[in-house]
Amino acid sequence: MLALLIVVLMLPAVAHGQRGRGQGRGAEAQAPQPTGERVRVKTGHANIQTGPTSGNEVLVLAAKGTILPVLARRGEWVQVGLSPELRKTGMVMRWYKNENNGWVHDSMLEVVKPGDK
Repeated sequence: MLALLIVVLMLPAVAHGQRGRGQGRGAEAQAPQPTGERVRVKTGHANIQTGPTSGNEVLVLAAKGTILPVLARRGEWVQVGLSPELRKTGMVMRWYKNENNGWVHDSMLEVVKPGDK
């Protein structure tokens, strides 16, 4: 009986200690500074997601030709900055408020050379 009581009393502490573990907060986390590199959407549209996997939630669809600043790269994924203008020109897939960055698969993008518009 005493062992059961100890387990029951410890459950809230164990549950509290597990918070924040997992895949993280995705796009809400503090974004790195732009690298200076820019990319352009080369397909009809590109899914900008909350994290660097296709299983993450889609924030917005960026139309072909949209130019985005690169913040970081992780494997085949590119972290890009989200501008307030993109919220007006892209197709917003879910309500987002504080996200100022997202992730795009590099197959959807081409690098913009300096001097290109």
